[in-house]
Amino acid sequence: MLAGKYVVVGVSGGIAAHRALDLTSTLVKAGTEVHVIMTDAAREFIRPLAFEAISGHQVHHDIFVTPPGWRYPHLELARKADLAVVAPATANIIAKLACGLADDLLTTAALAMVCPLVICPAMNLYMYRNPVVQENLERLRRRGVTIVDPASGRQACGDEGPGRLAEVPVIIRQIEHLLEANQDLAGFKVLVTAGGTREPIDPVRYITNRSSGKMGYALAKTAAARGARVYLVSAPTRLAPPHGVEMVNVETAEQMYRAVMDLYPQMDAVIKAAAVSDYRPETYHEQKIKKGGGLILELEKTRDILAELGNRKKNQVLVGFAAETQDLVQNATAKLVRKNLDLLVANDVTQPGAGFGFDTNIVKLLYPNGRVESLPIMDKLELSNRIWDEVIKIKGY
Repeated sequence: MLAGKYVVVGVSGGIAAHRALDLTSTLVKAGTEVHVIMTDAAREFIRPLAFEAISGHQVHHDIFVTPPGWRYPHLELARKADLAVVAPATANIIAKLACGLADDLLTTAALAMVCPLVICPAMNLYMYRNPVVQENLERLRRRGVTIVDPASGRQACGDEGPGRLAEVPVIIRQIEHLLEANQDLAGFKVLVTAGGTREPIDPVRYITNRSSGKMGYALAKTAAARGARVYLVSAPTRLAPPHGVEMVNVETAEQMYRAVMDLYPQMDAVIKAAAVSDYRPETYHEQKIKKGGGLILELEKTRDILAELGNRKKNQVLVGFAAETQDLVQNATAKLVRKNLDLLVANDVTQPGAGFGFDTNIVKLLYPNGRVESLPIMDKLELSNRIWDEVIKIKGY
Protein backbone atom coordinates (compact mmCIF):
# COMPACT_ATOMS: atom_id res chain seq x y z
CA MET A 1 0.00 0.00 0.00
CA LEU A 2 2.86 2.39 0.85
CA ALA A 3 5.37 0.94 -1.60
CA GLY A 4 6.17 3.27 -4.48
CA LYS A 5 4.41 6.25 -2.92
CA TYR A 6 6.01 9.68 -2.57
CA VAL A 7 5.48 11.23 0.84
CA VAL A 8 6.65 14.61 2.09
CA VAL A 9 7.28 14.73 5.84
CA GLY A 10 7.22 18.22 7.33
CA VAL A 11 8.99 18.58 10.68
CA SER A 12 8.36 21.67 12.78
CA GLY A 13 10.09 22.78 15.96
CA GLY A 14 8.79 20.77 18.89
CA ILE A 15 10.29 18.35 21.36
CA ALA A 16 8.56 15.53 19.47
CA ALA A 17 10.67 16.24 16.37
CA HIS A 18 12.83 13.21 17.14
CA ARG A 19 9.80 10.95 16.76
CA ALA A 20 9.50 12.05 13.14
CA LEU A 21 12.62 9.92 12.64
CA ASP A 22 10.60 6.83 13.57
CA LEU A 23 7.83 7.92 11.22
CA THR A 24 10.30 8.45 8.38
CA SER A 25 11.98 5.12 9.05
CA THR A 26 8.67 3.25 9.05
CA LEU A 27 7.65 4.81 5.75
CA VAL A 28 11.01 4.05 4.13
CA LYS A 29 10.93 0.41 5.31
CA ALA A 30 7.49 0.09 3.69
CA GLY A 31 8.96 1.14 0.34
CA THR A 32 7.91 4.79 0.40
CA GLU A 33 10.06 7.53 -1.10
CA VAL A 34 10.28 10.11 1.67
CA HIS A 35 11.40 13.71 1.35
CA VAL A 36 11.73 15.72 4.55
CA ILE A 37 11.17 19.45 4.96
CA MET A 38 12.46 20.94 8.21
CA THR A 39 11.68 24.37 9.62
CA ASP A 40 14.36 26.52 11.24
CA ALA A 41 12.98 25.64 14.67
CA ALA A 42 13.01 21.91 13.89
CA ARG A 43 16.72 22.08 13.16
CA GLU A 44 17.25 23.38 16.69
CA PHE A 45 15.90 20.07 18.03
CA ILE A 46 17.45 17.57 15.63
CA ARG A 47 20.11 17.60 12.92
CA PRO A 48 19.06 17.22 9.27
CA LEU A 49 21.77 14.56 8.83
CA ALA A 50 19.66 12.09 10.82
CA PHE A 51 16.75 12.39 8.37
CA GLU A 52 19.10 12.24 5.38
CA ALA A 53 20.63 9.01 6.65
CA ILE A 54 17.20 7.40 7.04
CA SER A 55 15.43 8.77 3.96
CA GLY A 56 18.39 8.64 1.59
CA HIS A 57 17.53 12.13 0.36
CA GLN A 58 18.76 15.61 1.08
CA VAL A 59 16.65 17.39 3.69
CA HIS A 60 14.82 20.39 2.25
CA HIS A 61 14.94 23.56 4.29
CA ASP A 62 15.61 26.73 2.29
CA ILE A 63 13.15 27.81 -0.34
CA PHE A 64 16.02 29.41 -2.27
CA VAL A 65 18.29 26.33 -2.29
CA THR A 66 17.58 24.23 -5.37
CA PRO A 67 18.69 20.57 -5.46
CA PRO A 68 20.36 19.42 -8.72
CA GLY A 69 17.81 18.94 -11.49
CA TRP A 70 15.08 20.89 -9.65
CA ARG A 71 13.77 24.32 -10.59
CA TYR A 72 11.46 25.35 -7.74
CA PRO A 73 11.71 23.20 -4.60
CA HIS A 74 8.26 24.04 -3.24
CA LEU A 75 6.58 23.22 -6.54
CA GLU A 76 8.63 20.09 -7.20
CA LEU A 77 7.71 18.70 -3.78
CA ALA A 78 4.06 19.69 -4.15
CA ARG A 79 3.67 18.15 -7.61
CA LYS A 80 5.40 14.86 -6.80
CA ALA A 81 3.83 14.22 -3.43
CA ASP A 82 1.12 11.57 -3.08
CA LEU A 83 0.66 12.77 0.50
CA ALA A 84 2.19 15.23 2.95
CA VAL A 85 2.31 14.83 6.72
CA VAL A 86 3.41 17.43 9.25
CA ALA A 87 4.67 15.69 12.39
CA PRO A 88 5.04 17.22 14.84
CA ALA A 89 2.79 20.17 14.00
CA THR A 90 3.29 22.98 16.50
CA ALA A 91 0.71 25.63 17.33
CA ASN A 92 2.72 28.04 15.20
CA ILE A 93 2.78 25.90 12.04
CA ILE A 94 -0.92 25.05 12.50
CA ALA A 95 -1.74 28.78 12.66
CA LYS A 96 0.30 29.46 9.52
CA LEU A 97 -1.39 26.68 7.57
CA ALA A 98 -4.85 27.74 8.77
CA CYS A 99 -4.23 31.33 7.66
CA GLY A 100 -2.52 30.47 4.38
CA LEU A 101 0.81 32.05 5.29
CA ALA A 102 3.85 31.10 3.20
CA ASP A 103 7.02 32.36 4.87
CA ASP A 104 9.20 29.24 4.61
CA LEU A 105 9.59 26.16 2.44
CA LEU A 106 7.14 23.99 4.41
CA THR A 107 4.23 26.46 4.35
CA THR A 108 4.93 27.48 0.74
CA ALA A 109 4.97 23.87 -0.42
CA ALA A 110 1.79 23.13 1.55
CA LEU A 111 -0.08 25.90 -0.27
CA ALA A 112 0.89 24.41 -3.63
CA MET A 113 -0.17 20.86 -2.73
CA VAL A 114 -3.30 19.19 -4.06
CA CYS A 115 -2.55 15.85 -2.38
CA PRO A 116 -3.95 14.81 1.02
CA LEU A 117 -2.43 16.72 3.93
CA VAL A 118 -2.14 15.17 7.39
CA ILE A 119 -1.49 17.32 10.47
CA CYS A 120 -0.25 15.72 13.69
CA PRO A 121 -0.43 18.29 16.51
CA ALA A 122 2.07 18.08 19.38
CA MET A 123 2.37 20.73 22.08
CA ASN A 124 1.76 21.51 25.72
CA LEU A 125 -1.74 20.54 26.80
CA TYR A 126 -2.73 24.12 27.66
CA MET A 127 -1.56 25.33 24.27
CA TYR A 128 -3.49 22.51 22.60
CA ARG A 129 -6.66 23.39 24.52
CA ASN A 130 -6.37 27.10 23.72
CA PRO A 131 -9.45 28.20 21.76
CA VAL A 132 -7.29 29.78 19.05
CA VAL A 133 -5.49 26.50 18.38
CA GLN A 134 -8.78 24.59 18.33
CA GLU A 135 -10.30 27.14 15.94
CA ASN A 136 -7.32 26.77 13.62
CA LEU A 137 -7.62 22.98 13.67
CA GLU A 138 -11.34 23.21 12.88
CA ARG A 139 -10.61 25.57 10.02
CA LEU A 140 -8.17 23.05 8.57
CA ARG A 141 -10.67 20.20 9.02
CA ARG A 142 -13.29 22.16 7.10
CA ARG A 143 -10.82 22.42 4.22
CA GLY A 144 -10.44 18.66 4.12
CA VAL A 145 -7.16 18.43 6.03
CA THR A 146 -6.84 15.26 8.12
CA ILE A 147 -6.00 15.89 11.77
CA VAL A 148 -4.48 13.03 13.76
CA ASP A 149 -5.44 13.94 17.30
CA PRO A 150 -2.65 13.96 19.86
CA ALA A 151 -2.34 11.31 22.54
CA SER A 152 -2.63 11.95 26.27
CA GLY A 153 0.10 11.35 28.80
CA ARG A 154 3.05 12.88 30.60
CA GLN A 155 4.72 15.64 28.61
CA ALA A 156 8.33 16.81 28.60
CA CYS A 157 7.38 19.87 30.66
CA GLY A 158 5.88 17.66 33.36
CA ASP A 159 2.23 18.38 32.60
CA GLU A 160 -0.11 15.48 32.00
CA GLY A 161 -2.89 15.47 29.40
CA PRO A 162 -3.56 15.69 25.64
CA GLY A 163 -0.77 17.09 23.47
CA ARG A 164 1.70 14.25 22.91
CA LEU A 165 2.36 13.38 19.29
CA ALA A 166 0.17 10.46 18.24
CA GLU A 167 1.92 7.11 18.18
CA VAL A 168 3.65 6.32 14.88
CA PRO A 169 1.40 3.28 14.12
CA VAL A 170 -1.66 5.53 14.46
CA ILE A 171 -0.19 8.05 12.02
CA ILE A 172 0.83 5.30 9.61
CA ARG A 173 -2.68 3.81 9.61
CA GLN A 174 -4.12 7.19 8.68
CA ILE A 175 -1.54 7.62 5.91
CA GLU A 176 -2.31 4.13 4.60
CA HIS A 177 -6.01 4.91 4.51
CA LEU A 178 -5.50 8.13 2.57
CA LEU A 179 -2.98 6.65 0.15
CA GLU A 180 -5.20 3.68 -0.50
CA ALA A 181 -7.43 6.05 -2.46
CA ASN A 182 -10.12 3.45 -1.96
CA GLN A 183 -13.31 4.32 -3.79
CA ASP A 184 -15.05 1.05 -2.98
CA LEU A 185 -18.20 2.90 -1.88
CA ALA A 186 -18.52 4.77 -5.18
CA GLY A 187 -22.14 4.61 -6.32
CA PHE A 188 -23.41 3.88 -2.81
CA LYS A 189 -25.98 6.07 -1.13
CA VAL A 190 -25.57 5.84 2.60
CA LEU A 191 -27.33 7.39 5.56
CA VAL A 192 -25.63 8.01 8.90
CA THR A 193 -27.24 9.40 12.02
CA ALA A 194 -25.25 11.13 14.73
CA GLY A 195 -25.46 13.10 17.97
CA GLY A 196 -27.86 13.08 20.87
CA THR A 197 -31.43 14.24 20.30
CA ARG A 198 -33.03 16.88 22.51
CA GLU A 199 -36.58 16.64 23.84
CA PRO A 200 -37.85 20.05 24.97
CA ILE A 201 -39.48 20.58 28.36
CA ASP A 202 -40.03 24.31 27.96
CA PRO A 203 -38.38 27.05 25.85
CA VAL A 204 -35.13 26.85 27.84
CA ARG A 205 -34.87 23.24 29.05
CA TYR A 206 -34.63 19.86 27.38
CA ILE A 207 -33.80 16.21 28.01
CA THR A 208 -30.76 14.84 26.21
CA ASN A 209 -27.84 12.43 26.63
CA ARG A 210 -24.03 12.44 26.61
CA SER A 211 -23.46 11.65 22.92
CA SER A 212 -20.85 13.89 21.25
CA GLY A 213 -21.62 12.73 17.70
CA LYS A 214 -17.96 11.89 17.02
CA MET A 215 -18.59 8.31 15.93
CA GLY A 216 -21.34 9.26 13.49
CA TYR A 217 -19.32 12.11 12.01
CA ALA A 218 -16.32 9.79 11.58
CA LEU A 219 -18.54 7.30 9.75
CA ALA A 220 -19.84 10.03 7.45
CA LYS A 221 -16.35 11.39 6.77
CA THR A 222 -14.83 8.04 5.88
CA ALA A 223 -17.78 7.02 3.70
CA ALA A 224 -17.45 10.23 1.70
CA ALA A 225 -13.69 9.68 1.36
CA ARG A 226 -14.40 6.22 -0.04
CA GLY A 227 -16.71 7.58 -2.72
CA ALA A 228 -20.19 7.25 -1.24
CA ARG A 229 -22.92 9.83 -1.46
CA VAL A 230 -23.49 10.48 2.22
CA TYR A 231 -26.51 11.88 4.04
CA LEU A 232 -25.76 12.79 7.65
CA VAL A 233 -28.85 13.27 9.80
CA SER A 234 -27.45 14.97 12.86
CA ALA A 235 -28.81 16.06 16.19
CA PRO A 236 -27.02 19.12 17.68
CA THR A 237 -23.26 18.67 18.14
CA ARG A 238 -20.20 20.91 18.38
CA LEU A 239 -18.59 19.24 15.37
CA ALA A 240 -17.88 20.75 11.96
CA PRO A 241 -19.79 19.09 9.10
CA PRO A 242 -17.55 16.61 7.26
CA HIS A 243 -16.43 17.67 3.80
CA GLY A 244 -18.58 16.37 0.94
CA VAL A 245 -21.50 15.26 3.10
CA GLU A 246 -25.14 16.30 2.72
CA MET A 247 -26.27 17.53 6.13
CA VAL A 248 -29.77 17.22 7.54
CA ASN A 249 -29.93 18.97 10.90
CA VAL A 250 -32.60 17.90 13.39
CA GLU A 251 -33.15 18.31 17.10
CA THR A 252 -35.78 15.92 18.42
CA ALA A 253 -36.30 12.17 18.04
CA GLU A 254 -39.46 12.82 16.03
CA GLN A 255 -37.63 15.12 13.62
CA MET A 256 -34.91 12.50 13.19
CA TYR A 257 -37.55 9.82 12.60
CA ARG A 258 -39.16 11.82 9.80
CA ALA A 259 -35.84 12.73 8.14
CA VAL A 260 -34.57 9.15 8.24
CA MET A 261 -37.79 7.60 6.97
CA ASP A 262 -37.92 10.09 4.13
CA LEU A 263 -34.43 9.15 2.95
CA TYR A 264 -34.49 5.44 3.75
CA PRO A 265 -36.03 4.05 0.50
CA GLN A 266 -33.19 5.56 -1.55
CA MET A 267 -30.36 4.17 0.59
CA ASP A 268 -28.01 1.24 0.06
CA ALA A 269 -26.92 1.27 3.69
CA VAL A 270 -27.90 2.95 6.93
CA ILE A 271 -25.79 3.24 10.07
CA LYS A 272 -27.68 4.46 13.12
CA ALA A 273 -24.96 5.93 15.33
CA ALA A 274 -27.15 8.60 16.92
CA ALA A 275 -28.16 8.40 20.56
CA VAL A 276 -31.90 8.91 20.24
CA SER A 277 -33.92 9.80 23.31
CA ASP A 278 -36.13 6.91 24.35
CA TYR A 279 -38.53 9.24 26.16
CA ARG A 280 -39.86 12.77 25.84
CA PRO A 281 -42.07 14.92 28.10
CA GLU A 282 -45.76 14.27 27.56
CA THR A 283 -46.44 17.97 27.86
CA TYR A 284 -44.43 20.84 26.43
CA HIS A 285 -44.72 24.05 28.47
CA GLU A 286 -44.97 27.10 26.21
CA GLN A 287 -43.53 29.34 28.93
CA LYS A 288 -40.49 28.79 31.13
CA ILE A 289 -41.35 26.75 34.21
CA LYS A 290 -40.65 28.89 37.25
CA LYS A 291 -38.69 27.57 40.17
CA GLY A 292 -40.93 26.44 43.00
CA GLY A 293 -41.49 23.13 44.68
CA GLY A 294 -40.63 19.78 43.19
CA LEU A 295 -41.14 19.24 39.48
CA ILE A 296 -42.68 16.02 38.18
CA LEU A 297 -42.25 15.20 34.51
CA GLU A 298 -44.54 12.68 32.87
CA LEU A 299 -42.67 11.00 30.02
CA GLU A 300 -43.84 9.09 26.97
CA LYS A 301 -41.89 6.82 24.64
CA THR A 302 -40.51 8.15 21.40
CA ARG A 303 -40.76 6.19 18.18
CA ASP A 304 -38.11 3.50 17.77
CA ILE A 305 -36.35 4.55 14.57
CA LEU A 306 -34.06 1.54 14.31
CA ALA A 307 -36.86 -0.97 14.86
CA GLU A 308 -38.97 0.74 12.19
CA LEU A 309 -36.04 0.62 9.77
CA GLY A 310 -35.69 -3.11 10.48
CA ASN A 311 -39.39 -3.66 9.77
CA ARG A 312 -39.21 -1.77 6.47
CA LYS A 313 -35.86 -3.18 5.34
CA LYS A 314 -35.65 -4.48 1.79
CA ASN A 315 -32.21 -4.50 0.20
CA GLN A 316 -30.57 -2.04 2.56
CA VAL A 317 -27.73 -2.99 4.90
CA LEU A 318 -28.79 -1.89 8.37
CA VAL A 319 -26.24 -1.30 11.11
CA GLY A 320 -27.03 -0.28 14.67
CA PHE A 321 -25.07 0.73 17.75
CA ALA A 322 -25.58 -0.38 21.33
CA ALA A 323 -24.08 1.56 24.23
CA GLU A 324 -24.30 -0.64 27.29
CA THR A 325 -23.10 -0.56 30.91
CA GLN A 326 -23.57 -4.25 31.75
CA ASP A 327 -24.18 -7.63 30.09
CA LEU A 328 -22.84 -6.22 26.83
CA VAL A 329 -23.10 -9.25 24.54
CA GLN A 330 -26.41 -10.46 25.96
CA ASN A 331 -28.13 -7.09 25.65
CA ALA A 332 -26.59 -6.33 22.26
CA THR A 333 -27.57 -9.72 20.83
CA ALA A 334 -31.17 -9.18 21.89
CA LYS A 335 -31.17 -5.80 20.15
CA LEU A 336 -29.62 -7.25 16.99
CA VAL A 337 -32.38 -9.86 16.69
CA ARG A 338 -35.24 -7.65 17.83
CA LYS A 339 -34.48 -4.92 15.33
CA ASN A 340 -33.58 -7.13 12.34
CA LEU A 341 -30.06 -5.77 11.92
CA ASP A 342 -27.28 -6.95 9.61
CA LEU A 343 -24.61 -5.80 12.05
CA LEU A 344 -24.55 -4.36 15.54
CA VAL A 345 -21.63 -2.39 16.97
CA ALA A 346 -21.66 -2.70 20.75
CA ASN A 347 -19.53 -0.98 23.34
CA ASP A 348 -19.38 -0.82 27.13
CA VAL A 349 -19.35 2.92 27.82
CA THR A 350 -17.89 2.37 31.29
CA GLN A 351 -14.56 1.25 29.77
CA PRO A 352 -11.77 3.86 29.65
CA GLY A 353 -11.42 5.10 26.08
CA ALA A 354 -14.84 3.85 25.01
CA GLY A 355 -17.32 6.24 26.62
CA PHE A 356 -19.03 9.32 25.27
CA GLY A 357 -16.82 12.13 23.99
CA PHE A 358 -13.67 10.04 23.47
CA ASP A 359 -11.76 10.05 20.17
CA THR A 360 -11.29 6.29 20.55
CA ASN A 361 -13.67 3.38 20.98
CA ILE A 362 -13.58 -0.27 22.04
CA VAL A 363 -16.30 -2.33 20.40
CA LYS A 364 -17.60 -5.78 19.62
CA LEU A 365 -19.14 -6.56 16.24
CA LEU A 366 -22.20 -8.83 16.44
CA TYR A 367 -23.65 -10.67 13.44
CA PRO A 368 -27.01 -12.42 12.90
CA ASN A 369 -25.30 -15.83 12.72
CA GLY A 370 -24.16 -15.43 16.32
CA ARG A 371 -20.56 -14.49 15.57
CA VAL A 372 -19.04 -11.92 17.92
CA GLU A 373 -15.77 -10.19 17.02
CA SER A 374 -13.91 -8.16 19.63
CA LEU A 375 -11.86 -5.24 18.31
CA PRO A 376 -9.01 -3.53 20.20
CA ILE A 377 -9.14 0.11 21.19
CA MET A 378 -8.82 2.24 18.07
CA ASP A 379 -9.36 5.73 16.76
CA LYS A 380 -12.95 6.36 15.68
CA LEU A 381 -11.87 7.11 12.10
CA GLU A 382 -10.08 3.78 11.94
CA LEU A 383 -13.08 2.02 13.44
CA SER A 384 -15.42 3.69 11.00
CA ASN A 385 -13.40 2.34 8.08
CA ARG A 386 -13.59 -1.12 9.61
CA ILE A 387 -17.37 -0.83 9.86
CA TRP A 388 -17.67 0.23 6.21
CA ASP A 389 -15.49 -2.76 5.27
CA GLU A 390 -18.09 -4.97 6.93
CA VAL A 391 -20.96 -3.19 5.17
CA ILE A 392 -19.33 -3.92 1.81
CA LYS A 393 -18.94 -7.60 2.72
CA ILE A 394 -22.58 -7.82 3.80
CA LYS A 395 -23.69 -6.11 0.60
CA GLY A 396 -21.81 -8.74 -1.36
CA TYR A 397 -19.43 -6.46 -3.23
